Amino acid sequence: MKVTFYGHACVALETKGQKLLFDPFISPNEMATHVDVDSIEADYILLTHAHGDHIADAESIGKRCESTFISNFEIITHYGNKGFKGHPLAHGGKASFPFGTAKYVNAIHTSSFPDGSYGGQPGGFVVWNDETCFYHAGDTALTMDMKLIPQTCPKLDFAILPIGDNFTMGYEDAVIAAEFIQADKIIGIHYDTFGFIKIDQEAAKKAFADSGKELILLSIGESIDL
Repeated sequence: MKVTFYGHACVALETKGQKLLFDPFISPNEMATHVDVDSIEADYILLTHAHGDHIADAESIGKRCESTFISNFEIITHYGNKGFKGHPLAHGGKASFPFGTAKYVNAIHTSSFPDGSYGGQPGGFVVWNDETCFYHAGDTALTMDMKLIPQTCPKLDFAILPIGDNFTMGYEDAVIAAEFIQADKIIGIHYDTFGFIKIDQEAAKKAFADSGKELILLSIGESIDL
């Protein structure tokens, strides 16, 4: 399974012949100026919440690729009113797609569009099929609800967790989150994009290693196979 990091919380995954893109914030990211946004393909765009640093390129990519959006009801309604295809999910709900099953799970954060309008409740996604199972947490604090994921979903092969602190959990809490969700391989997101979320990358890697887990910090534009 190919995983590509496009900076901040934006991750692309290819599975079952489908291209999934999470939280596309690329063109406004000064750290991602070398990424050609127009070359990114997406059959599905999954949005964890409505903040500008998670949806900035959703419309341009979605229009070019004729993508289907997956998110909460309010976000899907917002994009549906603009002519985009979408599938709404609410917390605890799941649905089947050509790439597999997607379940919308709890996140503790806020959610509003850049104009201040209501973006529904934030969430994360657990996605699984016969190739893989992974969790994209979106922006969230550490929450006891994460303990429900191993009880209600297949065993995770890896998870994508925010580690930048200030606006989400920091890497110390993310280590605990990894324990809660029973995942040993973690891809870090939502760090170093701007001053509030700068981290000590080596300290973060050591914190995970000390707990017997692997923290993967990809360069922007880098791909790996998992």
